[in-house]
Amino acid sequence: MTTTDSSTSLRPLRIGDIELEHPFVQAALSGYSDWPMRSLARSYGASYTVAEVMIDRFANEVKRPNKTAHHFHIEDEDHPVGAQLMGSDPEMFVPAAQRLVAAGFDVIDINFGCPVKTAMGGCRGGYHLGQPKVALEIIKRVRDSVPDETPVTVKMRRGIDDTEESRHNFFHILEQAYASGVSVITVHGRTVEQKYRGPSNWDFLREVKQVAGKHIVLGSGDLFSADACVEMLKQTGVDGVTIARGAIGNPWIFRQATELLFEQKTPVPPTIHEQRSALEMHLRLSQRFHDKTALGTIRKFGFKYARLHPESDALKKAFGKLRSLDDWSALLDQFYTQDEPGQFPIVDEAQT
Repeated sequence: MTTTDSSTSLRPLRIGDIELEHPFVQAALSGYSDWPMRSLARSYGASYTVAEVMIDRFANEVKRPNKTAHHFHIEDEDHPVGAQLMGSDPEMFVPAAQRLVAAGFDVIDINFGCPVKTAMGGCRGGYHLGQPKVALEIIKRVRDSVPDETPVTVKMRRGIDDTEESRHNFFHILEQAYASGVSVITVHGRTVEQKYRGPSNWDFLREVKQVAGKHIVLGSGDLFSADACVEMLKQTGVDGVTIARGAIGNPWIFRQATELLFEQKTPVPPTIHEQRSALEMHLRLSQRFHDKTALGTIRKFGFKYARLHPESDALKKAFGKLRSLDDWSALLDQFYTQDEPGQFPIVDEAQT
């Protein structure tokens, strides 16, 4: 399908009965896609966001109110918003999914893609790609336990590794997941074994979409620019893309991708003052959400924002020393007072 000639070449992206404005969505990001990041992404054009992945046990046991209850925070303008669940025991997914629906999340996303050691060691995330029977039991239990109008989606990698058995397991889970009522499947073009090494395999994404046919497939992997987001649509035929690490400290990517796709508008990096406005908004949101730890949060994000600044290296060092609001004011005065063009981040995939 052609994606750059006109906006009519793309069918509307739907997650169940939820119709999205465009095909560029923010993925779940452990340690990052909290409410402030999701709120900022929506204000800069994301059509849909997914909260940080929650372990099923955590979703079941967290008490309200306490210092962890903020993971359930949703405001009216956040919709549509998804919650991502990860776990090992199919039975534990049921009450966790029900609690997330009761909290107001519009979509339940099941994580079969996380490649980190703690997830694999705990028989969670990408581990389930090696045991299709358990993966499909989890899907069925979640689909049966939440209201019919609540879409259930799945996040997968292209397999545990590059063996034929892994490939067979992937496509078996894919086909049976759709047959069980899953609305959307997101596929990351790397294997679990790869983690984040090497390029994401977009040829595999194209094959997945051909197999899925009319079913909705979202692509993931190596999306660090608006051009890459549109190019993935063009090369693979997927219905939409989920922007993950490429959105950390770069909320402009959603608007840039939308304007490039529908208006053929060449992306321009945000100016210094535009970057300052986003940072100030991010801190205000973090102060509401994280209170006393807001500065630590903005410091973490600041290292990513710094990639768009022409004095990137010096700015990263300044964010590393950020300990007080006085430091924050000094940082803004030093790096964000004079307006000038920004730069697109140069991202080494292996280093993110």
